[in-house]
Amino acid sequence: MSADFGFVEWFRPGEYERVEALLPALVASGARHLRTHVSWAEYHAPGGQEWFDWLLPRLARDLEVLPCVHYTPPSLSRTGRSSGAPKVLKDYADFIDMLLTRHGEHFTHVELWNEPNNLLDWDWREDPDFDLFCEMVGGAAHWVQHRGWKAVLGGPAPFDPYWLNLMGERGVLGVVDVVGFHGFPGTWDSEAASWRGWDMHLGEMRRIMDLHNPDAAIWITETGYSTWRRDEIEQARRFVQSLQTPADRVYWYAWADLPADVAVQEGLWFDPRHYHMGAATADGQLKLLGRLLTEGGVGRLQELTRLASPAVARPEESVLITGGAGFIGANLADALMRDGQQVTVLDNLSRPGVERNLRWLADRHGDRLRAVPADLRDQPSLSEIVDKASAVFHLAAQTAVTTSLASPMEDFEVNARGTLNLLEAVRATGRQVPVIFASTNKVYGALADLTVTDSGDRCGPLDNALAAHGVAEDRPLDFCTPYGCSKGVADQYVLDYAKSYGIPAAVLRMSCIYGPRQFGTEDQGWVAHFLIRALEGRPITVFGTGRQVRDVLHVSDAVAAYRTLLDRIGSLSGRAFNLGGGPSNAVSLREVLSEIGLITGEVPDVSFQDWRQGDQPWFVADTRALQSATGWRARVDWRDGLADLAAWLAQDRGLPLRRERRSA
Repeated sequence: MSADFGFVEWFRPGEYERVEALLPALVASGARHLRTHVSWAEYHAPGGQEWFDWLLPRLARDLEVLPCVHYTPPSLSRTGRSSGAPKVLKDYADFIDMLLTRHGEHFTHVELWNEPNNLLDWDWREDPDFDLFCEMVGGAAHWVQHRGWKAVLGGPAPFDPYWLNLMGERGVLGVVDVVGFHGFPGTWDSEAASWRGWDMHLGEMRRIMDLHNPDAAIWITETGYSTWRRDEIEQARRFVQSLQTPADRVYWYAWADLPADVAVQEGLWFDPRHYHMGAATADGQLKLLGRLLTEGGVGRLQELTRLASPAVARPEESVLITGGAGFIGANLADALMRDGQQVTVLDNLSRPGVERNLRWLADRHGDRLRAVPADLRDQPSLSEIVDKASAVFHLAAQTAVTTSLASPMEDFEVNARGTLNLLEAVRATGRQVPVIFASTNKVYGALADLTVTDSGDRCGPLDNALAAHGVAEDRPLDFCTPYGCSKGVADQYVLDYAKSYGIPAAVLRMSCIYGPRQFGTEDQGWVAHFLIRALEGRPITVFGTGRQVRDVLHVSDAVAAYRTLLDRIGSLSGRAFNLGGGPSNAVSLREVLSEIGLITGEVPDVSFQDWRQGDQPWFVADTRALQSATGWRARVDWRDGLADLAAWLAQDRGLPLRRERRSA
């Protein structure tokens, strides 16, 4: 049975837009609760009362609010700082009394000052200072209960049973309804030595509370996990573990990362871990935890963390596929395991839908699959995984040009730095571990020098040889857009490591691959995206004229190429090959849309917009070098492949393959 959960978010005066942006996401996650602060100091600052007059009812419209009341106005503080105790301890209870009168309709519980040892700068073990703290908090709790609300006692982090027992001996536990627990296992150094597990700590807490107030509940009022090392699956796993504790409620810190320009208590960027605690980034991009909660709730999250749980180390080597839960990776992994091979799938599961591919592989192949949820940027984890690899298919990447233009640093870190991390991990093994890298035709740039003319529903080059065979590997590299740059850098590093370090490595520069298990979007995987939209009866947007041409390749042919190249890596190391459907599978977007209309029985609803940056009007891969070196060739005609993908998508989504024609 999972605990009831919510999130912790601190809102600063004036953050109206941030509140409105976060609330829909919090509701969509399935959270019912929100713990937020009500700063005594901010309340009495100019505009403070108006801010909380707006904030508390607005939050309470969507979630059950737990206000955490802290921070003394400096003018009332013994120290002159908001972290200090008030000169008159009763002032704290008086402020809460006012809060209940003015805002109490919006909440049922009030959390009293948490982190008391930080608040008062006192050593709580030395009387009478601790007695003063107990007087302040106990008096406030008593008044909260007297007014008909429930008092929540915050606790220190890390957990201290001696502090809790003294709170009981001083009578504070007897006048509260809930005792909070703070713990961040795996994140803060302060807990590394003392952490003994949720059951141990909460069990000890329960025993102490039973001595003083057995009716009081336990809430985890603050827990979380920082993804500063890119380990988003571990954050998801820690979230699930917190819900399985013997606590009645869990507040996760936080929904969104702290913005980079906001200072923490110790100072701006004092510790990078502070800035990666959210289930989403500061600009609203969902991390794995946020995405799974939003798409499938706690059930989806629990299923994935079970599937991607750390495996017991196996002595035998296995084929490693980075990005192995993605479209091509899943098809490749399936083919290898069908032939009896052990496969390790490394994937950070950041792309929507890939967890479904991972579940599909696990259902089909059981123990032959080892799922490792890790990121290429997490070099220690990557090195450990590569150490047991017999061969590596490197498919993990940031794959969209549009995303690279929006986030070029992220694109570089994943594609360029991530590939270098992988190559270094392979080199460190001291073994001849083959590496096959998935590159892209974007390394040839936008082909702006080609003279291309339209003819009917497609365009083509004036150069007859180019039209007959396509772009060959001797085409000069011309990196364009951040995506082209990052993939191009990775492409060249793979080839150089073959030359400089003798690693058996080769590159496949891919055109448009399509087929089953592809969850296409407008930014990447256009063939599947067009089919999905058509099957669902939704409009399709084409960027450009629609006459642009690509040589499309069915994923079964792509898998065959990867496997064939690995089989011959001894003689082909250090080479780059084009991989695409070639001239026989060269089609325009308009031709694909027309064929989709025949498959679905209804002409797609298509609109056109301007070209996107870096888009190629025409690209067809010359695959003769790969054919000559390996004997490989594309076997699936594009029309047959399109029908195959349409049938899979219809079955996967529970949609009719042919739609009823709409009346004119």
